[in-house]
Amino acid sequence: MTFEELNGDYSIERMDSVIKALEEVLRSALPQGCITVGVYEAAKSLNVDPDNVVLCILATDDDDVKDVALQIHFTLIQAFCCENDINILRVNNTRRLAHILGGAGMHGSEQMDLHCILVTVPHASTWKNPALGKVNHFCRESRCMDQWVPIINLPER
Repeated sequence: MTFEELNGDYSIERMDSVIKALEEVLRSALPQGCITVGVYEAAKSLNVDPDNVVLCILATDDDDVKDVALQIHFTLIQAFCCENDINILRVNNTRRLAHILGGAGMHGSEQMDLHCILVTVPHASTWKNPALGKVNHFCRESRCMDQWVPIINLPER
């Protein structure tokens, strides 16, 4: 096996590990009320208390690439997060995010805006999550490689 093959296997294994960690972060933060869903709601939360935000997830599907307004919102949110040292991930599957959040993508019969999800930790919280540490480490490593907003391809399950 060549070095490139070994490196590729490691990268796939590493990405699977990060995906599992992200799923765990979302599933554990949700019952604690530490999730903010929606572009507008995220912007309000970032404005009020950015120090409590530990992760920003920007999610798109194939159709969203052509949505200029959404891309402008993403650009502004990314700039704010970079300025405030908040880790950012791009995720490509809003349906999968809705499934991870236990159907949180639906509000009554209406589809919720899962394009931006914030994970927060209250000031008084002692919430220590090894999965969050793994996701944050992945974000830091990506920044060291000049990839400021790493992209995660969430597989369907």
